[in-house]
Amino acid sequence: MSEWSVAEPRKLSFDEPVSELQVRIVNGTVNVVGTDEGSARLEVSKIEGPPLVVTQQGGTLTVAYEDLPWKGFLKWLDRKGWRRSAVVSLAVPADTRVEVGVVGAGAVVSGINGPSVVKGVTGDTTLVGLSGPVRADTVSGNLEAQAVTGDLRFNSVSGDLTVVEGSGSSVKADSVSGAMIVDLDPDGPTDVRLTSVSGEIAIRLPAPADADVEANTASGTISNAFEGLRVHGQWGAHKITGRLGTGTGKLRATTVSGSIALLRRPPKEDEPWEAEAWEDPEPAKDEGTPSGTSGTSPTDPTTTPASSTHTTSGDNSVSGQGDTAGDGVGGGPTDAATDAATAAPADGTTDKKVL
Repeated sequence: MSEWSVAEPRKLSFDEPVSELQVRIVNGTVNVVGTDEGSARLEVSKIEGPPLVVTQQGGTLTVAYEDLPWKGFLKWLDRKGWRRSAVVSLAVPADTRVEVGVVGAGAVVSGINGPSVVKGVTGDTTLVGLSGPVRADTVSGNLEAQAVTGDLRFNSVSGDLTVVEGSGSSVKADSVSGAMIVDLDPDGPTDVRLTSVSGEIAIRLPAPADADVEANTASGTISNAFEGLRVHGQWGAHKITGRLGTGTGKLRATTVSGSIALLRRPPKEDEPWEAEAWEDPEPAKDEGTPSGTSGTSPTDPTTTPASSTHTTSGDNSVSGQGDTAGDGVGGGPTDAATDAATAAPADGTTDKKVL
C-alpha cells in the first residue's frame, strides 16, 4: 500500500491501475472526470485544516480525512471537523467505480462509465455524461444530472432533483420536500418512479411518448399536455392515467401536497439547443370540475412561481370532463380571446428554459 499526506497544494500521479475511487471531503469542491488513460492523476489546489490522506491499495485509490468514514457518512456531525476545506480534482479511467462523499462541499462527476455513488449532506452535486448506474443520497443537497444514460436512483430529505436529457432506462427518486424536474429523451422504454411528500413534480416527455402513465396528488393541482391521458378527481385528490404510444415504458409520480405537470418536448428537428424551452401545458380541467376552474403547473423552485398558465388550442388541449373525447378545454372562442389578451405565443410555448 502506498500512502501520502497532503497538507498543502500538491499534484500526484499514480502509475498503478485504478479501478475504484473513494473521495470524502468537508467543504470545498470535488471534481472527478473520466479519461481514456489507464492511470490516475490528483491535484489538490487548495486545502485548509487537517491534511488529506491519499492511499492506493490494489486498484483502490482513496482521498479522504482519517476521521471521516464512509459508513454512517450522512450522520457525520463533528463540529470541529467543519473547520476544514479542500479543492480536489481527479482524472481516472472512465470505467472506474466512483464513490464521492461531501459534507458542505460541491461535487462534479463527468465522463464515468462505471458505477457512481454520491453522498452529500448540504453540498450540491452535478453529474454529466455518466453511462453507468448512479446512486445519489443527500440530506438537503440538490442533484443535477445532465445527459445521464445510466440508471439513476436519488434519495433526499429536502434536496431538489433536476434531470436534463435523461435517456437511461430507469429514473427513481424519493424526497420529502424537494422538487423534481425531469426532462426525458429516452432511446427506449423508461421506468420512471417519482415520490415526494410536499415537493412539486414536473416531467417532460418526448412527443410521441411511449409510456403507461399514472400520476397522483392528494391536494395539489395537475397540468397535462397529452390528449391521450385523462384527468380524474373533482375535489382534493387528482389523478392522471392513460397510455401513450404502446405503453412499454412506465411513469409513476406521487406527491401528497405538491403539484404535478406533464409537459411535452418539441420534435427533435424543431428543437435547437439554444432555444430549448418547456412547453406550456394547458391547465387540466378535472372531470366534473365547474367551468372556469383548473390546476396550475408546478414551477422550478428557484424561480418565481407563475401566477397563471396560458391556455392554448390544438396540441395542448386536454381531454376534460367525462370520458367523451374531444370535449377538452381550449380551442373555443373564449380561449382564443384569452390567448390574445395574454399575448401567448401561437405555438403554445413559453420562454421558460429547462436550465
